[in-house]
Amino acid sequence: MQTTARSPAPPSPLPSSAPPQVQPHSALPSLRRRDLLLLPAAALALSLAPAPAPPPASARGLFRMPPQRLVNRYYLVRAGESVYEGQGVLHTNPVAKTSVDSGLSPAGLRQTARAALELQRLGACEDDCWIWPSITQRAYQAAEIIAAANGINRSKIVPEYSFLDARGLGAFEGKSLDSLPELYASDSISPDIRPPPISDGTPNESVADVFVRVTQLMSILETQYFGETVVIVSPDSDNLSILQAGLIGLDLRRHSTLYFQPGEVRPVDPTSIPEYKQPASTVFKCANPPSCK
Repeated sequence: MQTTARSPAPPSPLPSSAPPQVQPHSALPSLRRRDLLLLPAAALALSLAPAPAPPPASARGLFRMPPQRLVNRYYLVRAGESVYEGQGVLHTNPVAKTSVDSGLSPAGLRQTARAALELQRLGACEDDCWIWPSITQRAYQAAEIIAAANGINRSKIVPEYSFLDARGLGAFEGKSLDSLPELYASDSISPDIRPPPISDGTPNESVADVFVRVTQLMSILETQYFGETVVIVSPDSDNLSILQAGLIGLDLRRHSTLYFQPGEVRPVDPTSIPEYKQPASTVFKCANPPSCK
């Protein structure tokens, strides 16, 4: 029986040497000229419009006095009376600022306790707060009392090492507290007049010198925090009265009209001067402190 020979299967075609067709990405369909002509003009303009530019970055510039606005809420507190002040003596040499005699006197402890309760009454630390005291003994003691009375963790106490030092009074060092009117009479002539110097190392600072320090402090606070409450605790009045004068645009020569008593608490209000400190004929507005004409 003969078998029929089958013809071999045709060889498979060789792969084409032409490059493969790449399909366009589905997210970016190709547009033919005919499609463009059929598009409505509004749709065509929308499809060819450039992407919107990102909004400009916002930033806080250099802090200036008086500020246009404050991003934080502030309370100014003068620490209670020191042992030296209880003896009626001016003592501002920073060498002794951490000594026991620079700490709170018995009367100063009571004044500071009242200040802590006043902050509680004002609701200063209801939603937490930062406490910035000078490292001067009485100011830091006051900060600890304020923190304890208002339920603030000690980690929220930030010691300030130089910007809140008591104003250096030069040759007034060791004199009676009754000599302060003489100092303030000099301040009222010009913020640039310094007390006479002394050789014991006590600085002799003018109002303008203190103004530079407290402006630097506010610059740090306004850039380090946003929407926070900050309690500033100073060992003396001049830091606070000069700071408040700068914040409200008061002539720095009149800073003593904003004098802080030991243990006094005052919220910062950049729009007005406290009525109980406002003398009838000596309030001057200053647009560019400390240069006031």
